[in-house]
Parts: sequence; C-alpha cells; structure tokens
Amino acid sequence: MKKYNIALIKGDGIGPEIIDEATKVLDAVAACENIEFNYQEVLMGGCAYDVTGDPLPQETIDVSLASDAVLFGAIGGEKWDTLPREKRPESGLLRFRKELGVFANLRPANVYDELVNASSLKPEIVKGVDLMVVRELIGGIYFGEPKGRDENKGWNTMVYTRDEVIRIAHVAFKIAMERSKKVCSVDKANVLDVSQLWREVVIEVSKEYPEVALSHMYVDNAAMQLIRDPKQFDVILTGNIFGDILSDEASMLSGSIGLLPSASVGAAIGVYEPIHGSAPDIAGQGIANPIATIASAAMMLRYALGENAAADRIDYGIKQALAQGYRTKDIAAFDAKEICSTSEMGSIIANLAAKCKR
Repeated sequence: MKKYNIALIKGDGIGPEIIDEATKVLDAVAACENIEFNYQEVLMGGCAYDVTGDPLPQETIDVSLASDAVLFGAIGGEKWDTLPREKRPESGLLRFRKELGVFANLRPANVYDELVNASSLKPEIVKGVDLMVVRELIGGIYFGEPKGRDENKGWNTMVYTRDEVIRIAHVAFKIAMERSKKVCSVDKANVLDVSQLWREVVIEVSKEYPEVALSHMYVDNAAMQLIRDPKQFDVILTGNIFGDILSDEASMLSGSIGLLPSASVGAAIGVYEPIHGSAPDIAGQGIANPIATIASAAMMLRYALGENAAADRIDYGIKQALAQGYRTKDIAAFDAKEICSTSEMGSIIANLAAKCKR
C-alpha cells in the first residue's frame, strides 16, 4: 500500500465544506487503488489569525513543506477586511506561496459537454474548450519592490528577472508537449519594459522545444480573444497579474467558477486548490459547489503523486455525476435531474469514482 502525507488547509468561509468533500472522494478512490492518505490539518487565513494572531503560522509552512502535497480550500472574508494589510488573510496566502516556492500556477479551463449551455457564450463558441493558463505566481507586481502609498499616491513595481521567466516558460512548454503543442505567451511588450524582457526570454526558451508552436499576444487582445474564440488557445503563458485576471475570465467559459481547479507547483511541493474564493455569504448553507475542489484533488493525484489511475477515477466521477443530471445550486438551471447539497454532490462523485471500470 502506498502512503501519502497530505497537508489540509481548509481556510475560511466555504473552505471547510469543500475540503471535506474532496477528502471524501480521495478516500473513496484510495480504497480502490491501494492507497492510504494521512491528512494533517493546519491553519491559514482569517481562522489562523483568530487563533494565533497571524494569518500564516510557521507550523503551517513547516507541515506543508514536510508533506507530499497540500490541499487547500479558500481564505478571507469581510470579517478581516479592516485588519492591517500584513494581518489580512490575503497577505498570509501571498507569503505562503513565496515560502513554499510555488512559482507556477496551472489553471485549466474545460467546458463539460453536459454544461455547455451554462456558459454566457453561445454553445458553438465554448463546446470543446480545453485550455491551460500557466501563470507565474511569486513574482511580478504583487511582489515587486518598491511599493507603498501616502495620502495622495500609491505605487507598485512590476519586476521579472530572466531566471524567473525561464523557469515558468519551461513549465508551459513541457505542458504543451503533453497537449496540442501550442503556447501563446501573453504580455504587454508594446508598453512595458518588463514585458519586452519576458517576450525575449520566452523566445529563447522556445528554441529548446522545436515541436511547440509559439505565438505572442498583448494582454488586452488576449482578454478579447478568450471571449471571441477560446478554442484557438491550448496553453496560455503569462505573468502574475495578467494570469490572475485572464484565468478568472477563462473560468467563466464553463459557466461557474465553482467548477474549475488549479495547481500551484514548485521544485519542492505543490498546492492544489479551487480557483474561487471563500464565499462567506453562502458558508454553512450546504449549497457550495465542491467540484472545483474535488477536481483539484485529482490534479494533486496526477501532478504531485503520479497516481494517474486514481485521478482518472475522480475525473470520471465528476463527468458521470454531471451526465446523470446532478447539479448544485449554482448550475441548477442546466438540465438538472436533481439539485444536490454540497455533501450530496461529494458523495455522488465518490460513489461513481469508486465504480469506475478502468
């Protein structure tokens, strides 16, 4: 039996609910694949501040780095919005990513056939969309120095080094080699010096991957093209702030932000989480969609642990649940056979994943 240590960070809002469903599904596929998961729960976010006075306790960093992977829910909420910036949940998350060195954020955007009508775009535009946004996660304007503000002015600095661009570019090209062998690098090289460096370095790295077709697009055009013709994209490579915006835009091609997972990976560890936030307005009501978190667990199995068979089971379970008409409230209007609670959806996917005939 293969055993893995998984750090669990449930976080705030709906975080605990969706993580509970992801572990339910993980345990179901583990029983089928001769795997055992040892979970250790640690704190981050507003809940961590309430207990320790720090949104990112050192124990969370230590446990995460000692684990095989991290499964993370969501953090934040209005309760903590008035805290000093360094004490807010979001500051803890940025510090967490930096401490773990997870420099590459992988955000797939897939449109399930069963939910093609859930998108605000025409079915012929979104049917078959399958793209991956590769976002640099621990550089750029969110981390650049100097930064600050006074009464009349605020300032931030967008910085990328050659080495930072090289390592994220390699991630994108390697992923493209396993997909349709196309990379679109998104920047603002017509205006920003930092984007000119980005483009030059990406071109240099591309020479190591002659089978991959490289194109370039300015970020404003990319935002338009994602709506006009999303199927033109395979792998989108971009920096931190552009990737933050474009990946959220791409998520809505599917019709709900509650459907899409993400992975944040580095040399030592990976963090797997839904792309959505903590949604404190619906916390505790049992209506949150757990699919994005469950799909993040599948990414964890595939990318961190190499357990592709178990990951395939989860992907099958999600697709079968949707094909059979099970829906949470956010996607209830689209060919629903039964409206499910958060827990019910998790149980349905777990049961279907366990029955998968590979």
